[in-house]
Amino acid sequence: MAGLSGYPVIVVKEGQKREAGKDAQHKNIMAARAVADAVRTTLGPKGMDKMLVSNTGDVTVTNDGATILWELEIEHPVAKMIVEVARAQDDEVGDGTTTAVIIAGELLKKAEALLDRGIHPTIIVQGYRQAAVRAKEVLENMAMDISSEDREMLAKIAQTAMTGKGIEVLKDELSRICVDAAIAVQEQGKVDVERRIKMVKIVGGSLKDTTFNQGVVLEKERLNPSMPRKVKGAQIALFDGTLELKKLGTDAKISIKDVEGLQGFRQGEEKVLEEQVEAIASSGANVLFCTKGIGNTASHFLAKSGILATRRIKDEDMKRLSLATGGKVVGDIMQITAQDLGQAELVEERKVGEEHMIFVEGCLNPKAVSIIFHGGSEVFLGEIERAFEDALYVVSSVLEFGTIVPGGGAPEVEVAEAIRNYSSTLSGREQLAVSAFAEAMESIPRILADNAGLDAINVLVGLRTAHGGGQRSAGVDVMTGEPTDMLAKGVVEPLQVKVQAIKSATEAATMVLRVDHVIAAKKEPLTPKPGQSPHDYTRPGF
Repeated sequence: MAGLSGYPVIVVKEGQKREAGKDAQHKNIMAARAVADAVRTTLGPKGMDKMLVSNTGDVTVTNDGATILWELEIEHPVAKMIVEVARAQDDEVGDGTTTAVIIAGELLKKAEALLDRGIHPTIIVQGYRQAAVRAKEVLENMAMDISSEDREMLAKIAQTAMTGKGIEVLKDELSRICVDAAIAVQEQGKVDVERRIKMVKIVGGSLKDTTFNQGVVLEKERLNPSMPRKVKGAQIALFDGTLELKKLGTDAKISIKDVEGLQGFRQGEEKVLEEQVEAIASSGANVLFCTKGIGNTASHFLAKSGILATRRIKDEDMKRLSLATGGKVVGDIMQITAQDLGQAELVEERKVGEEHMIFVEGCLNPKAVSIIFHGGSEVFLGEIERAFEDALYVVSSVLEFGTIVPGGGAPEVEVAEAIRNYSSTLSGREQLAVSAFAEAMESIPRILADNAGLDAINVLVGLRTAHGGGQRSAGVDVMTGEPTDMLAKGVVEPLQVKVQAIKSATEAATMVLRVDHVIAAKKEPLTPKPGQSPHDYTRPGF
């Protein structure tokens, strides 16, 4: 780079790759649009699936946008930014990642055309932000309030989220389970799906064998065949500790002079374990769940006392047991009392397929529940779990915020119409950006039509006519291609998902548009230490 005196001035390290101006902007937009193109065919009830094969050969077949984006090994920094925005959408509301990424891609596509016309990126960003604020107002104005008592509408919300995931045949039964689970564990309208709802997948049987358990299912079996297999009126002790003979440290020394001394030492250790088991039994417990080990000696004493026990319970399962049964996790088993115990109508070990499992059922007002899915393969069960998780999140969103909007592209068309009218009130160049925003919003019904094999232009014209005539809930009927009242059809979505999708898409697009200079460091090999292979050492760029 030349200096003022004609001499070169080195600003960046030699070997670094630099892109600036329109070249950088166009390449960044191209990378972001490539991410959107990767998921656009998965949108809607007629969306296609993607097969993802990992380096180890594991196969995932899914049309869940979030899963596809997480599994892609993306290198371009701007593409990674789009994926991170999608991750924020998923973390915030649990659904709508595909919609957010598609809208972001369309916003950037429209922005590229404006850049070619000489519109400055700052003007485009300003227009997009104005339009996003207006879009939120339109969505909130068309939203409907529903009560958490309206289980029928909640079930329709769950069904909309599940549609296109390959489980339409049983969507009535599964949506009911979804609503029951979400309502059971909600606290002040909020549902902690990850901590309070456990999903268990069992290969074998069919999806119609899926069951809902008002309690917790553990992939465990009782420690000793002498223990009871079934305990009715269970009093459950939750122990965060171990019931094993303690191992001595490497520097420990014990002096034993004769056989009697060795026997007395062993008896002393067994006596400690026996006293611990007596403390459990004295509290009234007849079931024990332990986070750490239970040795053979303790197992014998527990079986002798008629206590069903299992060990090495995961921390998250122990928390769910506490929430479901009302029991307290104790750290000192000698201090356990009847007040620390949890209750359940039944604790039973059952063989399900090829697995042994312990079912904790009939808990009073459980704040953690389980859902057991059956299916023919791990791949199928994985997709079912993802579909059900999406349904849980959208139901949770409605329980928390209490507002819904029609689906099927109806909100996007209504927003596009309103923003197009809003753009006519503007006089500056941002009017072009606002109009572009409206066109980008219509990409959702257009892609829904494309994925269903319909004529997208005819569908979009019909929707514009319907919304222009005041039919605010008219959306795409993917079976007929005709504008249809989505509320009457039962196709509804949470308001929060739509609002967050537009917000996330706008943030992603404006973030990309504001970048006009990319400096990438050259990858340089690192010097390996003596005896180490040089092939594993590279300096990553940024």
